[in-house]
Amino acid sequence: MARVPYTVVCISSEDGAGAREAAPVVASRLGFRLIDEDIVTRAAVEAGVDQEVVADVERRKSRVTRLVESLGTASLGTGLGTGYAVPGAMVAGIEQPASDELRGMIRSVIEDTAARGNAVIVAHAASLALGERDDVLRVHVTASPHTRERRLADALGIDPKEAAQTLKRSDAGRADYIKRFYGLGAEEPTHYDLVINTDKLQPQEAVELIIHAAGAAASAEQAPAG
Repeated sequence: MARVPYTVVCISSEDGAGAREAAPVVASRLGFRLIDEDIVTRAAVEAGVDQEVVADVERRKSRVTRLVESLGTASLGTGLGTGYAVPGAMVAGIEQPASDELRGMIRSVIEDTAARGNAVIVAHAASLALGERDDVLRVHVTASPHTRERRLADALGIDPKEAAQTLKRSDAGRADYIKRFYGLGAEEPTHYDLVINTDKLQPQEAVELIIHAAGAAASAEQAPAG
């Protein structure tokens, strides 16, 4: 039986692995929309808050978020996993939505984007959010720490030790995001349909692999029954 054609490609990656270089090319080749920070922007619009507030929820660095969660668990005694809304904090006299609400909005935007189809979604753990959809190709682009450190040091003009510390913080934030959003202690290769190691592969080679995988379902759909 023919597979459902892929209408969405989700590309997840650690910093320095090369996904952000490959994603625009993949989107262009497939004729899909490229969705990256658009997700944060749309969630911010729906929440009625500044884009940076929503972005901070993903990075887990926001003072507002920490305040909201401390209020929710310590002062209010409700917790964030109960399904009840936790009141937001006040910033410049304006009440901000609770972090749980913002996380829900981000996921809602991801799901809405997938429903519209023809999109390449970069990061935001979209592969995990859309794991049940047959029309989504989930891709993880990775590389060894040494390769990622070297690339980041070259790109930012910093020394390898600083690059290593930057990646350590970035990886910790990504792991925390995935744990808080999806309850996963660690990512597994089985969370993805295609895993690409770019230690030796160039970005263009990664692009070709993704394009081939994304087109495979369409080709199967079009093939005559034998």
